[in-house]
Amino acid sequence: MSNTMQHNDSLLRFMTCGSVDDGKSTLIGRLLFDTKTILADTLTNISNTSKKRGMEAVDLSLLTDGLQAEREQGITIDVAYRYFSTGTRKYIIADAPGHEQYTRNMVTAASTANLAIILIDARKGVLTQTRRHSYLAHLVGIPHIVVAVNKMDLVNYDQAVYDNICADYMAFAKELGLAGARDIKFIPMSALNGDMLVDRLDSMPWYTGETLLELLEKAPAAHTEQSEQFRFPVQFVCRPHASADAELHDFRGFMGRVESGDIAVGDAVTVLPNGYQSKVKAIQIGDVPIASAQTEQSVTLLLEDEIDTSRGDMIVKTGEAPEPVKQIEAHVCWLSETPLSTARTYIIRHTTRESKAKIGAIQYKVDVNTLEQQATPDLKMNDIARLTFKLAQPLMVDSYKTNRATGAFIVIDESTNNTVGAGMIV
Repeated sequence: MSNTMQHNDSLLRFMTCGSVDDGKSTLIGRLLFDTKTILADTLTNISNTSKKRGMEAVDLSLLTDGLQAEREQGITIDVAYRYFSTGTRKYIIADAPGHEQYTRNMVTAASTANLAIILIDARKGVLTQTRRHSYLAHLVGIPHIVVAVNKMDLVNYDQAVYDNICADYMAFAKELGLAGARDIKFIPMSALNGDMLVDRLDSMPWYTGETLLELLEKAPAAHTEQSEQFRFPVQFVCRPHASADAELHDFRGFMGRVESGDIAVGDAVTVLPNGYQSKVKAIQIGDVPIASAQTEQSVTLLLEDEIDTSRGDMIVKTGEAPEPVKQIEAHVCWLSETPLSTARTYIIRHTTRESKAKIGAIQYKVDVNTLEQQATPDLKMNDIARLTFKLAQPLMVDSYKTNRATGAFIVIDESTNNTVGAGMIV
């Protein structure tokens, strides 16, 4: 156990989702409380709020339900992010809303998560919203799923209830294609009482598996489970012309974030879309030189050759270049209250590059309740569909399944500059 924890001394982004009132916010509150990561003044504040609402115990869900409307209604509306750490790793939690009308908020939370905790009320079993969130987690490529059967205290910690829910969920997972394609684990718990979250209490001796925190501690971090090709979208070209230093006067650095893979001094690279080739002369963080850079590091690359490169270009290792494309096929979640129009021109923003785009075709819309594929002439808010876009400028894309960073994009309304859709390239 200690070796695994030492290896996983890293950041894990995970999310909680499920139907309304399944206990998502309470679970996160209990997790923060039991790991002793709540500040004293915060605990005092929610204790006072709980008393005003006539509750004898502290309502830990108030730690994540930050909006006044959420506290008044007792539901989660917006995505709430919370941060905590243990002795072995750091965590970012996204508490996704359960209502169907906030599906777009859930997709936003899921886009960066590497693990999803799907809560199921032990009294209700697998519901429509359970299926919906499982499908969305599958769609956005979350590799690890923990099915938490919550509120076991309300069914007298009955193992038969837990076993039946696990069987029902696995039957649905096979229908969806989750089984085998995703790592799925099950755990019984009571978020209200803290059973099987951080501490193993005596209420469920029949469960011999790991607690929730033990599962989180062992979960692999993003970008660690498979080798990824190097992708470096250029954000800015640094040319300090005003410097009196002759060496700095000739400085030409390409600044950005390593979205995937790694790079080292001396590696051969290709700049897309023009295809020019060179080698990495130096890598810097600020003005400090480093020998190599890893995923999610923001660095400056200096190349041996003078190459015409600007924001929106992508630097990749030679031999690993994706083919620039002017047509993409993708699953799109529509975020805007204004329906999609096939007659309009939109802007596709992919990494640091933009291109005007027209809708080539709406192949089908997915009914996330039944998983049925339906023909449709347009998309409304929260709809998910498979679309084809025709692009004015080429984009350097990977499939979302291969690379979540370069396989994703957003759709922008060119008249309002609002983000109206989020896409995952097939």
